[in-house]
Parts: sequence; C-alpha cells; structure tokens
Amino acid sequence: MKKNLALALLLSLSAIANAQEKVNSGSDSKISFGVKAGYSLSNMKFFDEKLDSKSYFYAGIVAEQPISSKFGIQAEVLYTQIGGTQQLPVIDFTDTGVIESGRRLKFNYQLTQIQVPVSAKYYFIPDFSISAGMNVGFNISEKVKTKEVVNGSTSHNYEGIKSVNLFPFLGAEYKINDKFFVDARYNFNFFEINKGDFTTKVGFLQAGVGYRFK
Repeated sequence: MKKNLALALLLSLSAIANAQEKVNSGSDSKISFGVKAGYSLSNMKFFDEKLDSKSYFYAGIVAEQPISSKFGIQAEVLYTQIGGTQQLPVIDFTDTGVIESGRRLKFNYQLTQIQVPVSAKYYFIPDFSISAGMNVGFNISEKVKTKEVVNGSTSHNYEGIKSVNLFPFLGAEYKINDKFFVDARYNFNFFEINKGDFTTKVGFLQAGVGYRFK
C-alpha cells in the first residue's frame, strides 16, 4: 500500500512539473491547489454480463497548472471504491440431487483504490472547461463480500485482479466562483482489470464538488 501511495503522489507531482516547464515565464501561471469529493457510480462486467451497479464516494486533492487562458493540466489523488454486485441462486445438495433453495445470495465486489487522474483541460469560457485524460487506479484492497457465510467467512480476497488499472476519461467542470466548482467525468471500461482469461471490466461515473485554495 505504501508503494502505491508513493507512486500515486509521484505521478501527480510529475504531471504538474511537466506542465510548469511549458508555461512562458511572463504568463499568469500560478498553480492552484484544492480538495474535492463526490459520488461514484460504477458498472462491472464479466464478459458480456453486466452486474448491478455499485454506489460509493470519492475524496481527495487536486492541483491545476494553467498553460494559457484556454488550456491547463490537472492532476489529482483520490480515494474511492469501485466494483459491482451480483445475485446468484443458492444451491442445496439433497438426497434426491442438487436443487435451488429459492434463496439468492448477493456478492459485493469491492476494489478499494487510490486513483491518480491526470487530464488536459480546455476552457470554452473562463468558468467552463472540458477535460480528457487517464485515470490510474492503484488497488489497495480487492474483496468479495456477502451477508451470509460462504466457505467459512463473509469476506474473501478477490483473486486475479491487476494491482494497477487504467481508465481513460472525459469530463467537464464549471466554476461557481473563484473558490468553488462542480465537475463530472466518465471513466471508460476500455481495459480489462483481470489478469487471466475471465474478462472483467469496470466503468464508472464520478460527480462532485470542489474547493480551490487561493
């Protein structure tokens, strides 16, 4: 976990440093820092089977380096959880064979992540921008949880998941004033999150509010 956090912070600082080098010395190029938090809704797929969506929150820090009046580079470090839920019939083994009990068991797939979204922003007007970039998710926990005991426990490690996941995204931001803003983005499921042949993908929406320090 410590290695993931260190790498996440390094990526953010690197993106800001690279942007700083591109700025003309005479321009108004002050880096802004802030915090943000909001709502996350993720959708998980096993092959072509779509699981029920999962709701969670995200929270973290954000930094933006202007390049010009129209362009900027933004980097963030966020804590969140993505995944999905699935309900499967409970099977009973009887003397007459295997039968469905009529009950259903809910499986909650939970990938707790430190995410590092890095994006390029374009300002249509000073208060409204669109962005495109890559969100790098570092898994700090991969769990499958149930309300009932399965194989001796209600929580199991979710095996076969990559420790680092990639999510390209598109987003938009509106500045309410000099300090407060609202934003939303969609992170696409273009890349598999699994290591083996069991194709698993996750896409998710993030929408929230932020505060920039001046």
